[in-house]
Amino acid sequence: MLDARVQYGLSRTGWPGPGPLHRAAQSAWRNPGSAHVTLRLVDLEEGRRLNREFRGKPDATNVLSFPAPPPVPAGFSASVYLGDIVLCAPVLATEAFEQCKSLRAHFAHMVVHGMLHLQGMDHQEPTEAEAMETIEREILAGLGFADPYA
Repeated sequence: MLDARVQYGLSRTGWPGPGPLHRAAQSAWRNPGSAHVTLRLVDLEEGRRLNREFRGKPDATNVLSFPAPPPVPAGFSASVYLGDIVLCAPVLATEAFEQCKSLRAHFAHMVVHGMLHLQGMDHQEPTEAEAMETIEREILAGLGFADPYA
């Protein structure tokens, strides 16, 4: 089971609510144990600051994943904290418009993408990217969304 806590660092008006964001995160949780994650929607200013501070890039990006330190030792019964996923809402809105996708579908995709990163997946190498995209497609199809890469 996954507990996704949603934070809004900007007005909630016009952005997906906690329910759809939680469903997207839960659908991407690939393990049998319990965990929790924080999903934070931010404005351009906070998105720029975080991307500059943690990746050395001047502009805001669509999604940032911040994994928590290694999980608690085996046998410890507490829920594992996976980390934080930061979604820059204005960047996602622009991308959704440019890619002719619904805002809900694009947010769901970026939550799934961030969740997979928090669970150790990456897309630096072509084979890694292909594997990650395949999983994303399957998860999003299960949520009723079209292939985000089509």
